[in-house]
Amino acid sequence: MISKNRLTPSGWAIIVLSVSALALGGCGRKGPLDLPPTANAAPGAAPSDTESERAAQPSVFNPTYGSEAAPAATRGNKRPFVLDPLLGN
Repeated sequence: MISKNRLTPSGWAIIVLSVSALALGGCGRKGPLDLPPTANAAPGAAPSDTESERAAQPSVFNPTYGSEAAPAATRGNKRPFVLDPLLGN
């Protein structure tokens, strides 16, 4: 008896890509680097990170960074676009 439930090459590709995405999605963790076991970690040696210091640092996860800065370019003339009637502009 021949089984008709065999996966095609595209089916295998989907499975491999899904497993790879799940495996790579769990890589890493948020936080500072771990010290080697032989390193002498002095408590309090790391500077404390205050909210104002964190807000001044550029980051992908910091939406307020640069919000106080002036715009980089001036607004130009409005040019008509094909979808303007649909968008209500």
